[in-house]
Amino acid sequence: MKRLRRVIGFLCILTGAGFAALTEAEPADVVVTATRTPEPADEIPAFISVVSHAELGARGTTDLAAALSLVPGAEAPSGGDAGPSSAVPSFWGLHEFDVFLLVVDGVPWGGAFNPAITTLNFAGTERIEVLKGAAPVMYGATSFVGVVHVIHYPAGKAADEVDLAYGNYGSVRGSASLVLPQIGGYRQSLSVEGQNLGFADSREHVSGGQALYRGALPWGPGTLRIDANFSLVRNTPPSPVLRNGPSLATVTPIDANFNPADARIDEDTDRLALGYSWPTAQGSWDTLVSVAHSHVADVRAFLHPDLSGRADTQHQRRTIDDDYFDTHLTINAAGGSSLMAGADLLYGLGRQTSLNGNDAYTVPLNGSALPPSTAALPVAEIAAIDDKRLFTGLYAQIDWKPDSHWDVIGGIRLNAAYERKDSSDLVLPPPQFASNSVDQTRLRPTQTLGASYRLWAAGGDEAVVFADFRSAFKPPAIDFGPDYTPDLLRPETATSYEAGLKGALAGGLLTYQAELFLLDFKNLVVATSSGVLANAAEQRLKGVEFEARYEAAPDLRLAGNISYHDARYRNYLLFDGTSGVNVAGRQLPLSPHLLASAGVSYGAQRGWHAAAVARYVGHRYLDEENMAPVGGYATVDANVGFSWKKYQVTLDGTNLTNQRPPVTSSEFGSQSFYLLPARMIWLRFGFLWR
Repeated sequence: MKRLRRVIGFLCILTGAGFAALTEAEPADVVVTATRTPEPADEIPAFISVVSHAELGARGTTDLAAALSLVPGAEAPSGGDAGPSSAVPSFWGLHEFDVFLLVVDGVPWGGAFNPAITTLNFAGTERIEVLKGAAPVMYGATSFVGVVHVIHYPAGKAADEVDLAYGNYGSVRGSASLVLPQIGGYRQSLSVEGQNLGFADSREHVSGGQALYRGALPWGPGTLRIDANFSLVRNTPPSPVLRNGPSLATVTPIDANFNPADARIDEDTDRLALGYSWPTAQGSWDTLVSVAHSHVADVRAFLHPDLSGRADTQHQRRTIDDDYFDTHLTINAAGGSSLMAGADLLYGLGRQTSLNGNDAYTVPLNGSALPPSTAALPVAEIAAIDDKRLFTGLYAQIDWKPDSHWDVIGGIRLNAAYERKDSSDLVLPPPQFASNSVDQTRLRPTQTLGASYRLWAAGGDEAVVFADFRSAFKPPAIDFGPDYTPDLLRPETATSYEAGLKGALAGGLLTYQAELFLLDFKNLVVATSSGVLANAAEQRLKGVEFEARYEAAPDLRLAGNISYHDARYRNYLLFDGTSGVNVAGRQLPLSPHLLASAGVSYGAQRGWHAAAVARYVGHRYLDEENMAPVGGYATVDANVGFSWKKYQVTLDGTNLTNQRPPVTSSEFGSQSFYLLPARMIWLRFGFLWR
């Protein structure tokens, strides 16, 4: 309780200032994630947070960690197994990479396999919507604890700005969001970003860029849309830090890199989406087709957990096809009610070959030696995997508004999930070959039911109570690791309940949301001590979350939130290397009870501007048995700058407290943890194109 009182006091001090935009703030009262059609956020029976373009720009946001830093109950530390350009978000206290759904402009982003965070383009982002809990029934890929929907400006609109920045460790980055000339009735826009980033680890590195072209054309009775996304990412990954008993090992320097000399995680992705909206007498008929192809080269190594200095290497090549199709009819009725019915299909094909070197080399633990290239090392194991996924479904959702007080949303979906997995493993020497082919088909319905009721409304003030129930279903995850994993795991399922209150005060200048939640999870896919994935029986997540935002003055905004989570195993027989241990009742790894953040910003379109975001992450455990505790930590991001005419100069700083705690566990290296990136300082120059 003392820690809770200290954090509440910490938030109160910070929210004596607030969060303001450098450009005119867009209204954040209309969302699309929960219903797929524009809907007032205060009517949706769910907890939804919106991060506007103005807020993203005020903080100079360029990654998911910063974008979600003021979203209650959310963490998204940069890095993880996908490389330093990625992140591992967590919601409701569950810290797993693949249990949330990432959506970009209506398309599940990497939905057939894992969220494609490394290919996100933040340039030209109009807003980000975060929906807690399972995904709506309209999406072909489902989630359990959250949906992050990145929405870019539509064709013919853009932020019309250019941004360039220079940072420490020789880092540079730039972005542009521009409206292109209209050709007849054809509207178009372009958003690009690129970076060349260094880190405290001199070998860790990120370079590459993303581009998004959007076009729209009136065609026949409707509108044809085209999105073309291109991504080129080059990562040189860091080495995770090993846990030695109840704490992290201290014999390895904090930024030592034990990866081979040719270590890299390179990814090239091309994506094309076509959409057509056809207005009919009953409503709108919308169809969307998206095709994506990725090529990944993944070369790295992991130290043995015994701290002997021995390392296992992996040299992987994989290709991923990720295609999506959706068509649905929305029928509008009187009073704002609507009925949506449709069908979708999500297709994924992942193929990988892995050349592994077991005990490939031994290095000094002080990091003084550069390990050899994998080309100079013998191959001890050749593994291959071919995984085909076909998820389809029929869905219907009704949004019923009997009067101005009530909003009732109910949906049902029939899921059909087919997967075939072909695996092989050749170990040398002497030659030992194993192979396996397995397939499965699962049919399962999922549902959602929620209602909100406006208790009162006067002017810009209101109070709305809401509650909802959702069930979720997801085929087992695949991590494309180096280990031979021939079997298919059981599907993950979850049932969640949510109830809360949201509204506005002070003439609409103060908005707030609060909720209680409970989620029962079954068959969560986790990495075992050997690195192989397994189902972890049952978990229960419960807690309370609160957020508030206040426009104290035209140029001054405040934001603050606090969350208390209790995420525990209900039943999980963990093999600790010698025997089975039932960790029922233990807290999930890296799941803090307490999360809090606060933001403050001041500034107009011209003159001085400043912003700061402070976050607190509470006490956690590094292991399932809760024998390895790690204390809480606080970080601060801040900037100060000056704007004149069409120009802007800003000094940005991230992780100014230079905290380096473990924030993400590796699914490939047993007892391995990635640390929070070190402090970064940026000098940023901006130009308004318009």
